[in-house]
Amino acid sequence: MAEQITMEFTPQQRNFINEFVIEINNGDAAIFAGAGLSAPNGFVDWKGLLRDLATEIGLDIEKETDFLSLAQYYCNSFNRSKINDKIINEFTTLRDGNINHQILSRLGIDTFWTTNYDKLIEKTLEKEGKIVDVKIIKEHFARYIKKKNAVVYKMHGDKDSPHEAVLTKDDYDYYNTKRELFSTALRGDLLSRKFLFIGFSFDDPNLDFVLSRIKILLEEHTPNHYCFFKEINASNYNDSKKTVEKNHEDYIYDQVKQKLKIADLKRYGINAIMIKDYSDITKILIEIEKRIKRKNIFISGAAHTYQPYSDDEAKNLIHSLSYKLAEKDYKIVSGYGLGIGSIVINGALDFKLNSNYRNLDDLLILRPFPQTQSGNRNISEIWTDYRNDMISKSGIAIFVFGNKQAPDGSTINSNGILEEFEICIKHNVIPIPIGATGSVAKVLWDNVNENLNTFYPDNTELHNAIKELGKENISKDDVITNTIKAINILQKA
Repeated sequence: MAEQITMEFTPQQRNFINEFVIEINNGDAAIFAGAGLSAPNGFVDWKGLLRDLATEIGLDIEKETDFLSLAQYYCNSFNRSKINDKIINEFTTLRDGNINHQILSRLGIDTFWTTNYDKLIEKTLEKEGKIVDVKIIKEHFARYIKKKNAVVYKMHGDKDSPHEAVLTKDDYDYYNTKRELFSTALRGDLLSRKFLFIGFSFDDPNLDFVLSRIKILLEEHTPNHYCFFKEINASNYNDSKKTVEKNHEDYIYDQVKQKLKIADLKRYGINAIMIKDYSDITKILIEIEKRIKRKNIFISGAAHTYQPYSDDEAKNLIHSLSYKLAEKDYKIVSGYGLGIGSIVINGALDFKLNSNYRNLDDLLILRPFPQTQSGNRNISEIWTDYRNDMISKSGIAIFVFGNKQAPDGSTINSNGILEEFEICIKHNVIPIPIGATGSVAKVLWDNVNENLNTFYPDNTELHNAIKELGKENISKDDVITNTIKAINILQKA
């Protein structure tokens, strides 16, 4: 498989991943992004934003912790125009979102809240092809954007309207007068969705107000949410200007304070997920994306002939496999391969009709290949791009049969199916070749069976299921049982 960013997750992290994947798949997940999400892009935090202004009013930014009051002091001494200019200049540079922005934009989450002034969240979502409804001022709540894929609530305003950005004590004092709709909407989302707070310090008085109101209303029944906390590490306390004893004292103090803060957040149902380094957040998000994609099953196959099966046996196998995947709530992705695609559709459609499933689009993504050359690009190049796009949206690929008719009338292995296997490896899509169906599927099964630890997680039950799929004369039911077993194991492996 292609090289991946991996880490050994703690039990707490693994439980969070499992739970948050479920929330995303159910459409109940939301993101609350703070300044830490944009920091890797070079945007300043509060301290960086106010450093020069603090100097102007005779304060040392390094000695200050109440930045809200500092901003207010500056406005009291001068006026707000310079703060507005700072917001425009510091956040105007157009940059692409970092890897965490990019992963979040691909997870299918449709609700984003942020206190950031930059546009990285909405721009990254748009780059991913999403239609985004950005709400910056209260008037935006009255508009309706058709076919939107995501809503971004900019709780503290936006760099393009710095005079309305929430930054000073006055802004916070009048927040529920000027921006009450944001508080109301956030309260509703906190009650109905599971939030992941990322890059957030929990020092925002507006959020404290909303959380406290929810706690009062629900008492001990507040919903569960999640956030990341970096563990206090003794190795970071080595200030050469301090004694060893003083460094250790600072370490113990900060450790105690962090534990108290984590315990306090539990009052609001916010559970801290501990990480050793901020890069662990990226690794956790990558794992979440992998799990999300593994609900999408790409079926690769082409069949001029169904040997070693009879036509009826092969069609029954593919139909039943497609039906079972739909029944297990997996989404099937197919390129409408020769002799395979229409049967895959029939299987998923059969499940829909038998179960009164509302929407076939939730069960099946069908991408028929263009068959006629047009334009300047070679048709084979178009097919390769097409395959890359389809497969990149999947997490697991099933390979069946894989043959075509040569110009001389003979049956040969399908090079398109071989290419799809290589694309799967490039995109870290896990292959499940059903070797018993012969042709390319048998070639691929021989490959993975000889290198099980390369292609799959270290799981004996999973490896045994893959081995079964290459046996000659395996029954249709056993093919389906072992395929579904392998897919189910991979959801949490």
